[in-house]
Amino acid sequence: MSNVSNLAAPLRGFSLEPALITITNLRLRTYIGFNQEELSKQQDVVINAEIRYQASQACEADSEQLALNYKVITKAMIAHVEQGQFRLLEKLCADLLQLVMDEPRVLSASITVDKPHALRFADSVSVTLAGKRDRE
Repeated sequence: MSNVSNLAAPLRGFSLEPALITITNLRLRTYIGFNQEELSKQQDVVINAEIRYQASQACEADSEQLALNYKVITKAMIAHVEQGQFRLLEKLCADLLQLVMDEPRVLSASITVDKPHALRFADSVSVTLAGKRDRE
C-alpha cells in the first residue's frame, strides 16, 4: 500500500509522454457552405479535437497554472465558429487548428469538423486536419 507522501513526489522511473486532451462532440451552429440555402441559414457542426502538450510540470506540482487551459481554448473555438461564416469545412477546420496551435505549449493537435446531414444518405461529412510544432 502506498502512502500519500509518495504520491506527491516527482515522477520516478519513467519519462512522461505528452498529455492528450480530447474535446468530444462540441456541437455548434454556424453559416457553412456556398449554396443559397447554406448562406442564409445556420447549420450544425460537430467538432472533435485532440491536443497534446507536455504536462509533467503540471502533474508534479498539481497546479492549474502549469496546465493547458482547455476551457480557454474551447471558448475561443466556440466564439470563432459562432461568429464566423465559412464556405468550406476545410477552412473552418484549418482556422480551428491554427487557433489551437497558437497556444505555445501545444505540441500537436488534430481537429475534425463534421457537418451532419450534408449528404442525403449519410449521417455526416467530416474533414480532419492535424499539425505539430516545428522543432527548432
